[in-house]
Order: sequence, then structure tokens, then C-alpha cells
Amino acid sequence: MVDAFFNLPLLVTGPIIVGFLCTYAVVGMLLVRRYAIPRMKFNDNDSNYGSGMVQAIMVFYGLSVALIAMNVWQTYTNVSQVISQEATAIAGLYRDVSGYPDAIRGQLQQGLRDYLDYTIHQAWPLQAKGQVPTGGIEIMNHFQSVLIGFEPATEGQKILHAETLHAYNAMIQARRMRLDAVGAQLPGILWFVIILGAMIGLNAAFFFKLEDPRVHGAHVVLLAVFMGLVIFMIFALDRPFVGDLGLRPDSYQLIYDQLMKK
Repeated sequence: MVDAFFNLPLLVTGPIIVGFLCTYAVVGMLLVRRYAIPRMKFNDNDSNYGSGMVQAIMVFYGLSVALIAMNVWQTYTNVSQVISQEATAIAGLYRDVSGYPDAIRGQLQQGLRDYLDYTIHQAWPLQAKGQVPTGGIEIMNHFQSVLIGFEPATEGQKILHAETLHAYNAMIQARRMRLDAVGAQLPGILWFVIILGAMIGLNAAFFFKLEDPRVHGAHVVLLAVFMGLVIFMIFALDRPFVGDLGLRPDSYQLIYDQLMKK
């Protein structure tokens, strides 16, 4: 159920998140004004105390959510960098193997083409569903066996072979980091803090004895909209490969089209 919600278009999830908080704010304010506030005693100092409490709650909530948002954005950008690193390593590796003897060059180049084709058309749809693809292992194992089986005959080939192995190791490392990032997401406890904290902040804003309910309603709705937008931003970036803002294999496709496509 939760995974399906993350797969919905942002044009749907955004209004749902903001709309839910606004509805909660308006309904909660009206209920408190009708049933709770008439049974309470207020004086002039109570408003100052209540205002201070709301500010304190929102400061702590804002700091917590800001740290979570920064962490989510940092994870998203780090995964994007890993994708660029892997694509760059593949491009360098393809150019390196182009200098090998004819007997082995075709096998190595075809192995990289197969790996990119698999990554773009098979692995990426699985990643977009939060699943870790495993099909690329066999392709890389075959590529590695062919590469390691090559025996350089000249000093130039030895230098080229060493550089090729270095590029291959960089690609494998970036690939491993990309696969590890498929499951990157906020733990449930943090989502619990985000949602419950928003509820507490809105509830604290209900207990003010304003004469005009429209003014009171406008204040709590504005607060709910702002909270909803921040939560929506965290939601949209929480899973780097999932949803409308999920990272795409454009870097791989560019290399395949410009460097490898026959």
C-alpha cells in the first residue's frame, strides 16, 4: 500500500498530502472552537503563553524536519553522482578495450554493450519498483573472465591492460553503490515523527480564542499548507529511483547512443 502511494504521480500525491493537512486543520479548529474553547477560561496572558508554546513546538519541529530534508536531498544527489560515475567509468572502459587486439576486442565491447542495454531496459524498471536487479552479474562475470584471461605481449599492452583493470574496478564499485542505493529510504520511525509532529503543531494552533473564526481558519490553513509542502518535498525525494522525480538512465543512454551504437 505504501509502495503504491510512492508510485503515484506527484500531481496526485502533492494535493493529497496538502489537502489532508488542510482538512485536518479546518475540521480540528472548528471542533476545538465549538466544543473545547467554550469550556475553557482565557485571560490576556493566556494568548502570550499559547503563542510562545506554538513557537517552541514549531521551532523544534522545523529543525527536525529541516535535518531530515537535508539528509534526503543529500542522499538523492549522492545517488545521482554515483550514476554519473558508473556511466563515466563504462565510457572510459569501452575506449580502453578498443585498443585491445582484434581477437578479444569484439568480445569486450559486446559485453559492455550488453551490460548497458540490460541496465537501461531491464535493470532500471526494476529499480523504479524498489527491486534490486541481479541480471547484470552474469554479464559482468563473463566480461571479467575474458578481460583477466588476456595476457599482454608488449609494454604498451601491459600499460593499457592495467588502466583497463583500473577502469573496470571503478565501474564495479560504482555499480555496487548504485544497487545499494535502490533500497535507500527514510525509516518508518522518521516518517512517524514527521507526521505526528505536524499534527501536534496544528493542534497547538487550535487553542486560541480569536473572535473571527475566518481569521483563525486562515492562520491554521496557511500553517497546514506550509507543513504539507515540506512533507511533500521529503516524500518526492525519499526514494531516489521511484516516482516522477526518480533518477533516469539518461547518462547510460547517452553513452550507448554516442559511443557504442553500431
